[in-house]
Amino acid sequence: MPSEHSARHTPDFDFLDRTRQRTAFLNEDPWRVLRIQSDLIQSMETMARALADWDRVVAVFGSSRMREEDRYYQSARETCRLLAERRFAIVTGGGPGIMAAANRGAREGGTLSIGLNIHLPIGQDFNPYLDVAYECRYFFVRKMMFAKYAHGFVIFPGGFGTLDELFESLTLIQTGRLANFPVILFGSDYWRPFVHWLRDKVLSEGCIDEGDLRLLALTDEPATVADWMEECEEDRCYMNGGLAELLKQTGREDEDLLPG
Repeated sequence: MPSEHSARHTPDFDFLDRTRQRTAFLNEDPWRVLRIQSDLIQSMETMARALADWDRVVAVFGSSRMREEDRYYQSARETCRLLAERRFAIVTGGGPGIMAAANRGAREGGTLSIGLNIHLPIGQDFNPYLDVAYECRYFFVRKMMFAKYAHGFVIFPGGFGTLDELFESLTLIQTGRLANFPVILFGSDYWRPFVHWLRDKVLSEGCIDEGDLRLLALTDEPATVADWMEECEEDRCYMNGGLAELLKQTGREDEDLLPG
């Protein structure tokens, strides 16, 4: 039998010794990989089961801070009600604000309403308009679920998280990792400076090309969102030429001709 001294210097002892109640391994990378795997499996199972009978899915992003009286809240609610009437399932981040508005519109339109919440130090509660809910542990797992299961993206005004989801979608489409699904900005008052920055800085410096601007469209009309999504499902995904055509029509001098 090995001495006490020799036993305490073996990997087996460190692993089997219950007296010291070691928990450091919980913070090590191999254990994190298992947690990531668990998060992926559970989120994919949730989405796959929920969407088994659905071939039209739209992801809606926007600020969690928008209140019910805000015009963008009401626009998101109406947009998703119209999408619901065309048999689109709606998936959001599952929280308050624009997410609640979108899920509420989905519920009112009689379609499937899904929320993928995120585990945060300061909790974000699920909104009450969900048929299916899952709380992801990792942001990248959550974003993967949006990319994997959505057939289009509607981006309402929002902050860092919304911008992250916007650029994630565009990057995956631009690089061919994702099909050429529609990406629609809603609210020209909010997005106008962003649109002109894309043209006047990003495009003019050669960091993107004009074709990339066609990946994005801009509108202030819930019905237009529903029309564009319907067209894209029918392989007529033009969105009136996207931002590239819109900016050609408005010209560089008269910015007020943008919608809104």
